Amino acid sequence: MIDTEALAIDLKGRIPQPYIAIEGPIGVGKTTLARQLSDLFDYQLLLEDAHENPFLTKFYENRRQNALATQLYFLFQRIQKIDDLKQQDLFRPLRIADFLIDKDPLFAQVNLDPDEYALYHKVYNQMTVDAPTPDLVIYLQASVDRLLERIERRGIAAERAISRHYLEELNEVYSEFFLHYDAAPLLIVNANQIDLVNRREDFEQLVNYALDIKAGRHYFNPTFID
Repeated sequence: MIDTEALAIDLKGRIPQPYIAIEGPIGVGKTTLARQLSDLFDYQLLLEDAHENPFLTKFYENRRQNALATQLYFLFQRIQKIDDLKQQDLFRPLRIADFLIDKDPLFAQVNLDPDEYALYHKVYNQMTVDAPTPDLVIYLQASVDRLLERIERRGIAAERAISRHYLEELNEVYSEFFLHYDAAPLLIVNANQIDLVNRREDFEQLVNYALDIKAGRHYFNPTFID
């Protein structure tokens, strides 16, 4: 694992953005990166805690039958977390999150039939709070082969039924969403080859790149020499 304490000493004096959100498809490593950045900068960690969704295992086994319940649970959970965040100390908004509330409709778009999506959209419009806008969004991209490899490696029982086709759909809607995203500074990361858990140089290079971003759209696409 990366020694974030040692890295923090190296980065002393450089100020990260106060609210960072990390996004990407299942298995890409967004929660891992969120935890590492939280440890590095001593920021509050805001996680969506997918494992708490009681419908998730059944959803992966039968998407069609369990999609609406799964989606609505995630919506309520994410809104509650955002609402809790807004009730906290606004004078110290130092936070790392592994989700954007804006992405919730992406999953609904993939998983729900038209009637279910219409119902979901009514609920979403009624419930969505005025979520704070991140100061930086980090979008992690990876190929379906790489996602499947990482999902298999982490060995979460509920995820064993995730299909290649589902990951292909998620990659497509994520790419479309972030193609037009301009609500906050955006860093798009090619996460196919980097190892943010075991290779300090990968993590340090990404952190150094992200620390310099204050506006606009940026791409982090490291190359490796064997």
